Formats: sequence, structure tokens, C-alpha cells
Amino acid sequence: MKNWALVHLAFGTLSAAVLALPVTATAQQADFDAEAFRRAQEEFNKVPNTAGDGPYPAMVEADPGLPGHVIYRPRDLSPFADGTLPVLAWGNGGCADDGTAHRLHLAQIASYGYLVVAAGEWRSGPGATAPREQARRSIEDGRLPPPATTTEEVRAGLDWALTENRRAGSRYHGKLAENALGVAGHSCGGLQAIQIAADPRIKTVLVHNSGIYNDGVQAISNLTVTKDMLEGFHTPVIYILGGPSDIAYPNGTDDFSRVNHVPIALANLPVGHGGTFSQPMGGAVAHVSVDWLEWQLKGDPVAARTFVGANCRLCSGSNWTIERKGM
Repeated sequence: MKNWALVHLAFGTLSAAVLALPVTATAQQADFDAEAFRRAQEEFNKVPNTAGDGPYPAMVEADPGLPGHVIYRPRDLSPFADGTLPVLAWGNGGCADDGTAHRLHLAQIASYGYLVVAAGEWRSGPGATAPREQARRSIEDGRLPPPATTTEEVRAGLDWALTENRRAGSRYHGKLAENALGVAGHSCGGLQAIQIAADPRIKTVLVHNSGIYNDGVQAISNLTVTKDMLEGFHTPVIYILGGPSDIAYPNGTDDFSRVNHVPIALANLPVGHGGTFSQPMGGAVAHVSVDWLEWQLKGDPVAARTFVGANCRLCSGSNWTIERKGM
């Protein structure tokens, strides 16, 4: 697991090519081909921003009231005048300072009627407002320096949203569902989501291609995650992993085995650690994430059928596999 964390923080802003690094890569190997990284990043940055395929076409924006974050939301907020727009805070892969690193995935979620707030600047894709950075983080004594974004910066997205919901004159005034807050993240960002999960305001947690280190080693300075943090789960949780080739697979499956006090699902799609984040509309992982949020934050029984019942949508007829406890 230590190597997984080192790989991601060594690169900072992640691309699909970097996310697919072999599971045997060491911290030193992760730094081997800057030119390949640059080319992969440039190619992904040419991919247009998408509005998602949900009923509420999404947009991406930066808000001066929340520096250091990127916001994904329905373009038209008028359908949510009755306070029905849930909020999802997002932690990036590598804990990178790029709130647009997962822009296709997050816009897809927003298009189904969600306000998504990602930590980090707008560094990727068309319309980027901050220069892209190819971070090179030195490794000392086997540990990396602190992540480019902190867990508290991820949590700040929720705090800001709730403040805006109560502020007269805000475009979000009275539109947000304050009882429908979630947190999610990919890889290192998944560890941030686990840290935030104990927040009593959280109603559900999505952990993508991540899990707490099985060996107990803390490879990242100022980011301490231990298995006892799993006791902080107090709401339904889903781990979404990339199958046995996912470098986080041993840790994520171990987390799942330890959690017995809340409803929890473990969904696997054998695509590796990079998931489907760079695919159109966020690919299959985004669709499953939307269904989970629709069920957990909106109570949609149709979406629930993706996960529950003997003939659930992930149970057969696809490349997905699912394990469930307490559901």
C-alpha cells in the first residue's frame, strides 16, 4: 500500500495513464518518464468538459467565495427551490491540487441533481483558470511531504455549501438539502473521505480505489489513517475497486471485511486502479456512483435495485461483482 500512495503523490495531478501504472511500480519507478506523463496529460486536457447525461445539464465553475475549489452543479438551479439539491464533497486522486482531475465523473454526478465540490484549483481541461503543475515531490525516509490538498480542505466544501444555503442573496439560498450530504474520493482522496466519514452531517461515503494501509505504515506526511478510523463510519458506505489488479485492492477488501456495524457494499469492476474516470460521462463507475447517491441521498428505490436483491443489477450480467453486508 505504501507504494500506491507514493505513486500518486509523486505525480500530483493524475491522468488516466498515470492511474494505470503497474502495481509493481516503486516510488522511484513512478518518476521515470516525465515526457510520457506530459503527453498523456495534454491528451486528456483536450477532452471537452461534458454536461453529463442526467436530467439537469451540468456546468463547472470556480467561485470567488471558495478559493482553491472547483464546483460542479446543474446549470439551472430553479428546479431545486424547495431545498432538494444534495451536496457531495470530493477528494482527488493523489490528494492532488486539481479539482478538475475527475471532471467527467463529477459533472456526470452533478447532472443528476447534485452540487459537487472538489478540493483544488481548476487545472485541467478546457477553461482551466490555473496553470497545470507537474508536481515532483521528494521522498525522504520513505515518506512523502504533505498532500497538495488537505482533508480539511475537502470538508470545507461542505461547510461552504451549508453557509451559502443560509445566506440571503446566494444562488444556492434555500436550494440545498442539508440532510443529504455525502463525501467521496479516489485513491489518496478516498483516505480523505474515510477521515471525514465520522462527521455527523455525512449521510453516505464512497471510497474509490482506496483503503487504509494494511501494514499500518504512514507513507504520507500529515495524513494519518489507521484501521480504527473505520469505526467512524455511521452511515451506509460503498467501496468501488478496480479488481485484483487495482493496487488498492488488498487494502479496500480488508477494510470491507472489518466493517460490520453499518450497511456496506464492495463493488468491483476489473479495470485497475484508474477506474473509468477518464471515459465519456465518467464511464461505468460514474453510473454506479450516481445510483448509490440516488438511493442513499434521495431514497430512490429504482436506483437501489443496482445494489440490493438477489437479482441486483451488479449481481449478474455484467463485469461487476458485488459483496454486501447489513443491506
